[in-house]
Amino acid sequence: MKAQASNGTLIVTGGSRGIGAAIAKLAGERGFSVAVNFATGAAEAGTVAEQIISAGGRALAIQADISREEDILRLFETAERELGPIKALVNNAGITGGFSRVDSVSASTLAQVMAVNVTGAILCAREAVRRMSTRHGGTGGVIVNISSRAAQIGSAGEWVHYAASKGAIDSFTIGLAREVATEGIRVNAVAPGLIETGLHAANGAPDRLNQLAVTIPMQRPGTSLEVAEAVLWLLSPAASYTTGAILEVGGGR
Repeated sequence: MKAQASNGTLIVTGGSRGIGAAIAKLAGERGFSVAVNFATGAAEAGTVAEQIISAGGRALAIQADISREEDILRLFETAERELGPIKALVNNAGITGGFSRVDSVSASTLAQVMAVNVTGAILCAREAVRRMSTRHGGTGGVIVNISSRAAQIGSAGEWVHYAASKGAIDSFTIGLAREVATEGIRVNAVAPGLIETGLHAANGAPDRLNQLAVTIPMQRPGTSLEVAEAVLWLLSPAASYTTGAILEVGGGR
């Protein structure tokens, strides 16, 4: 059995499946106490937490809807109380809003996408900074935002609205990194490309990865573990001089 978690508490939003679950499990292996956040996937999040614990780590599944400020406050308070001081945050929770051209997207879809992907991420970062910043009496920490290659590609004909939300995350990452650079906090982003998760099938396009594989220079989609490895590098002391970076994990696409 591995030693007790020694890197402090990490909150992974949207940690019940896909990239979030891979990040949570790898973080548990690397010495973090992991708060596995979920909105609706209680069973899946519980399984992720159980896997971390069974491997000798510390973890807790915590329900919170990242589009709701009161839920975010409860998430941070619960994680801190049950697992210890917050030392890291991975803003992974996100929704696409489904496939749609801009001339067909609804205001309600836009509001939901921005509430989770942008406002929720910023509010989570706010709570992390309040706890980690030396300005507020903290001892420092790390924030990693999950962006997307869509922010640069634009995703025309599919989900420009989602791409726009991730473009906001890129700008936010750069700005916050510079804002807290002297306060012991590093802020970076990972921008995955086409990754093998259930996201594509959930949006009604189960064959999307196969169809788009030819557009990837490496000729294959990536895996959640490959994204998780990039995130854990940014969370680690090995990335101690890296802040404000947007690390592309997209096979060259």
